[in-house]
Amino acid sequence: MKILFVINNFHMQGNGMAASARRTVNYLREMGHEVRVLAGPNKHAAQPQPEYCLKEFRFPVFQPIIEAQGFSYASSDPKIMEEAIRWADVVHLEEAFVLEIKAIKIAQKLGKPLTATYHLHPENITNSLGPLCYWKGLNRTLLRLARDLVFNHCACVQCPTENVMDRLRRYHFKSEMALISNGLIPDACIRPQEMPEGYEDANRPLKVVYIGRLSKEKDQSTLLEAMRFSSHAHRIQLIFAGIGPDEKRIKRMAQKLYRKGIVGYEPQFVFLDRDGLRKLSAEADLCAHCATIEVEGLSIMEAMQQAVVPVIAVGPYSGTSQFALDSRSRFPEKNPEALAQRIDYWLNHPRERWEMGHRYARHIAQYDINNSVRQLIAMFQAAIDQKKAQ
Repeated sequence: MKILFVINNFHMQGNGMAASARRTVNYLREMGHEVRVLAGPNKHAAQPQPEYCLKEFRFPVFQPIIEAQGFSYASSDPKIMEEAIRWADVVHLEEAFVLEIKAIKIAQKLGKPLTATYHLHPENITNSLGPLCYWKGLNRTLLRLARDLVFNHCACVQCPTENVMDRLRRYHFKSEMALISNGLIPDACIRPQEMPEGYEDANRPLKVVYIGRLSKEKDQSTLLEAMRFSSHAHRIQLIFAGIGPDEKRIKRMAQKLYRKGIVGYEPQFVFLDRDGLRKLSAEADLCAHCATIEVEGLSIMEAMQQAVVPVIAVGPYSGTSQFALDSRSRFPEKNPEALAQRIDYWLNHPRERWEMGHRYARHIAQYDINNSVRQLIAMFQAAIDQKKAQ
């Protein structure tokens, strides 16, 4: 099968959508399929470029904001785009932007089937626009535009979580929808099965980790505020693994808590590779995820592979809470007191926490990317078959 992925930037570092696309493409190729990418340039010129490389499109005035969000856009080039789409058996869209709208027109002209993945809520985009992100009318309009201009032209749309599928159904998307996780690279759990000596020591530091971009929608500030309500704050070592546009503000908040003696250890900020994140997760006592806007949340899913218990925010635009096994690992979004209660419960029960962590590692194994890619292949084939039958 010849599969064309259409995405504005396939090689952007620190962008979860691009990272997910790269993983999926690699696994599709390993399973014997031909996959090419239509995208903007890799900014590291010495590294591989997309098979069909478009020029970058730079927005006047807004370009610094776009780059701060870890994103970039590609300019459309009809000649390159037509060559790419003509090659493919199926065209898969990773976004709902101008590039994809133009790709749809060419694909329809050439009679090529279309599929898509829903990676971004409108709120992911408007979140960088200050008070505009709270304007529900704007977000609803953007979602309807994405529906009418992109997703309704596709034979099937991949929904990574139940939360996404429910939302698209409420907005009356016409395409078929497939509940398919973006998938985790299967990593062996390196946390020991047996609880080590000293784990229940009442004086040792307790590592509470947050993995993810330092940005407004990830809401690291709720974790920091929760320290004011936690009975264990004097023992907690907060570790934030990630970078992003909200970095300075989050660091100021963290330092203020430490200077005032609310937390007993200075919060740490690190940026780690995959192996480093794996080790950090295996050593953590808890992993928090406070995001208010999240399609899936692969970062905490990867942490759960290392047998760490998660504490996950529940909200209308976040699908991550579906991976929590019970209410002790869920709290209402933007509620630091409730988060502190969940943190204190788990830190008060070290043996139960250790056992539950290994239960989470077993639970998350079902989201192996091999399973996800096999389901995607079936989705692509169904789109091809449907187009042939028309």
